[in-house]
Amino acid sequence: MAVLVNFKICDNAKECGGIEVCPTGALSWNEEKETIEIDNNKCISCGLCEKECPIGAFQVARTNEEYQRMRKEIEDDPRTTKDLFVDRYGAVAISDFFTISLDEIDKKTEKDCITLIEVYNPDLAECLLKSIPIKELTKELPKDTLYYKTESSENIKKYDIQELPSLLIFKQGNLLGHIDGYYTTDEKNEFIGKINEIVK
Repeated sequence: MAVLVNFKICDNAKECGGIEVCPTGALSWNEEKETIEIDNNKCISCGLCEKECPIGAFQVARTNEEYQRMRKEIEDDPRTTKDLFVDRYGAVAISDFFTISLDEIDKKTEKDCITLIEVYNPDLAECLLKSIPIKELTKELPKDTLYYKTESSENIKKYDIQELPSLLIFKQGNLLGHIDGYYTTDEKNEFIGKINEIVK
């Protein structure tokens, strides 16, 4: 009957997997409005978008009663987009504050403090809700630790990156080490442990 999207937890990305798997075009990306659009006249309630979404933002209602219940659940959801839209590891950069170009890496890592440079491919960026906020990755590190994000569509041989995203860890211009691959919020402690091992 209809599909609903909880935009309080959805990062509303053009690369949405739900759009990709929709067989009828009920879900699409509106370039002008920069948002996911729903045409429930095309929805056949197949549930593919619901299965594809890693955070449960899509819900498929098969009856009017289900639709009304799901709509109320979304309305009553206490979460807000303000909580969602913070910069996170492996996700598209939200703030220009953290964003640098690849050419700036050497300059940004000259300082005495620890500097973390995340190299990620925006075309392969992950969902915000399942990605680890930067502030959680750095909370056990010294207060002067710096964090930057830079885009690359390929692995960088100079830093021996094998898989994106990759977190490069520098101090005084020296590369202490790097951690390749994506880590979800469920793997946060493992990821933080790897960072702390390199920084020691």
